[in-house]
Amino acid sequence: MTPRTTDWWRHAAIYQVYPRSFADGNGDGIGDLAGVRSRLGYLQQLGIEAIWFSPWYLTPMADAGYDVTDFRRIDPRFGTLAEAEKLISEAHERGLRIIVDVVPNHVSDEHAWFTAALDAAPGSPERDLFWFRDGRGDSGELPPNEWQSIFGGPAWTRVPDGQWYLHLFAPQQPDLNWRNPLVRAEYEDILRFWFDRGVDGIRVDSAAMCSKDPTLPDYDHALSPNPHPYVDLDDNHDIYRGWRAVADSYPEPRALIGEVWLADSARFARYLRNDELHSAFNFDFLGCSWDADALRAVIDQTLAAHASVSAPSTWVLSNHDVTRHVTRYGRPDTSTAAGIRQYNPVVNEDLGRRRARAAGLLTMALPGAVYIYQGEELGLPEVEDIPADRRDDPIYHRTGGKDPGRDGCRVPLPWSGTSEPYGFSPEGAATSPWLPQPAAWAQLSAATQNTDPHSTLNLYRRALAVRAAEPSLGDGPMRWLDSAPGVLAFTRGQEFTCVVNLSTTPVPLPGDAQILVSSQPLNQAELPGDTSVWLRTTA
Repeated sequence: MTPRTTDWWRHAAIYQVYPRSFADGNGDGIGDLAGVRSRLGYLQQLGIEAIWFSPWYLTPMADAGYDVTDFRRIDPRFGTLAEAEKLISEAHERGLRIIVDVVPNHVSDEHAWFTAALDAAPGSPERDLFWFRDGRGDSGELPPNEWQSIFGGPAWTRVPDGQWYLHLFAPQQPDLNWRNPLVRAEYEDILRFWFDRGVDGIRVDSAAMCSKDPTLPDYDHALSPNPHPYVDLDDNHDIYRGWRAVADSYPEPRALIGEVWLADSARFARYLRNDELHSAFNFDFLGCSWDADALRAVIDQTLAAHASVSAPSTWVLSNHDVTRHVTRYGRPDTSTAAGIRQYNPVVNEDLGRRRARAAGLLTMALPGAVYIYQGEELGLPEVEDIPADRRDDPIYHRTGGKDPGRDGCRVPLPWSGTSEPYGFSPEGAATSPWLPQPAAWAQLSAATQNTDPHSTLNLYRRALAVRAAEPSLGDGPMRWLDSAPGVLAFTRGQEFTCVVNLSTTPVPLPGDAQILVSSQPLNQAELPGDTSVWLRTTA
């Protein structure tokens, strides 16, 4: 596979691997690097161009690996550093690039820096690497401010000497103080460590949250008119200018891809200026309902925001943090298609999968890069009936189960067979997968879908093959076409047209067009509801 440009991040089809749940090579019920290496042929055949790995570093796993103890070591659950280096090399031999996750907002409470900070005195250099503060109240018994954790509960935990430390996520994830130059130097060295081992890009977790207002003011999300004290502070941009200098110092520049959750598109675009991040995830599109007008508005807004800084757009439907889109699109009120985790027992899975297939073709036809979350190509739904004693996500536990958490989209993949572990672990493995797999997943396994020409897996293979061969797809312009209500239609280049019918009424297809790929079987005359088609047309 030969990339179309050296700026591969502008157009690539990128596949997200959540290591614990992709493939288990050693039979312990947990996915690992050996499992990934055994499935590289599958990923190459799928037609993706790069693999993004969620964290594979040493971790106590308090938050699925996003609590990192050491960024330069692979967690033994997954393998070894030598095995990671081998995986990178083997992927490159297949024409696949590698992206790894880096978590800059926080580290694990078992990180050497934090254990040293706990042993040090208040006001010490060790504590200045984090946000330690005295408490409020007569004896410091109250947290320094009223900030709440994103995972539920207070964002502060008290230590034995009476001070408190900040954690915007779980207590096991203390926030770093990015005003300290040692933090900046350490992370730039971490980038070099992985770039030197052949990694092609870095995905930046919670990229807009690193800097905090040092006065630590109280903040009420609903009432405060003031700027947010820990999201999108201007100091963040200095951090990523430093990272960009590191990335650009290599003969073939490395890519920086941000997780940037911001409602303000102009503020979002600032992270994509030509001396900062190369691209960022498009969460407005992920959270959009299955509605033609809403989707067109999000697409237009996305393209305009990125054009303002000459950055490529990205398109994504699911990831390791949100309800899988087969389930979101199958809910009776499509406004709940947003990536909000919630309990909803009423799901029309057939409708959801039909819409998900159509949405997949839409995303792969839009200008820029497309991200595919593992299992999306199998049409997997969210697993919503995980027993409480098997749930792992701290969100579920810190909210007392009010928020179902993210375990439902992290269930190990079904590869083959008729019962658990569905080929996720080697035959004869004594341990069950770390999260339970549904009985219905036998019909969704990769092996079952491989032989079905109409399966979601083969739909993705066909679409990605066309996308790779079609010069007008990937990065580049698009033009909207006039269409019926509830229908989106646009051209890419002179001969490629994508039509998406989000309505319930069939619409006619042009009689002289060649059907390249369709999300459902169809005849030449009309496009049914909840269906997408790619056409070869004449200018």
